[in-house]
Amino acid sequence: MKEQVRAEIERDKIKAGLAVVIVGDDPASRVYVNNKKKACELCGIQSFEYALPAETTQEQLLELVDTLNKDSKVNGILVQLPLPKHLDEKAVIEHISPLKDVDAFHETNVGKIMIGNYSFLPCTPAGCMELIHSTGIEVAGKECVVVGRSNIVGKPMAMLLLHENGTVTICHSKTKNLAEVCRRADILVAAVGRPNFVTADMVKDGAVVIDVGINRLENGKLCGDVKFDEVSEKAGYITPVPGGVGPMTIAMLMKNTLTAARIQNG
Repeated sequence: MKEQVRAEIERDKIKAGLAVVIVGDDPASRVYVNNKKKACELCGIQSFEYALPAETTQEQLLELVDTLNKDSKVNGILVQLPLPKHLDEKAVIEHISPLKDVDAFHETNVGKIMIGNYSFLPCTPAGCMELIHSTGIEVAGKECVVVGRSNIVGKPMAMLLLHENGTVTICHSKTKNLAEVCRRADILVAAVGRPNFVTADMVKDGAVVIDVGINRLENGKLCGDVKFDEVSEKAGYITPVPGGVGPMTIAMLMKNTLTAARIQNG
């Protein structure tokens, strides 16, 4: 996907720029930002990084977003979440121009996804859909179960599966007989943020299993929401952690930035 973005940028001589704003020194956020910079370099997208101190005020952050909204060299704006506790994430997201909102978190873009008339998709659900498509399995008519109902992954993921005519169930902490519901899934997406939550007895033989979770265990190792070793014995297709959804999320961010550049340049 990154190579495809690069090829399009070179072929159509597009100048695309992505601004990434990071506040404070969260180590996980720093890793993500560095990975995004590397991906920009690979794709031929200009990368602008704004690393702000943890004590940055709401006013200062909104001022920076205003400046980036007006900057014609910047086609996409991404504010790395989570922000320090004293900052209002919702207000910051709503301040980003919907045309430059390459994360697709702005209410305008969320509404467009709901009705199926969108320019951008949230990067993680979009990456999950690409992974599902790569299996060659058609979503239409399949039982699809999404575990997790966050605004960033669970809800938009359900909408994308629905747009492709999947029969979608969203599970969450109040779902009764959750294991039973998961066992019905031809396509199971785990986005709950609990390490090794989905076990083999919750998975149908041959199911497509997409693991969105990235959790750090006490021994420092990364693991997903799915117990990979045992579930991989039953699944038809399964994504690993690390790997899998993470790199796809960044690839979709590159694609969104290219789309934003096309829209803004007519």
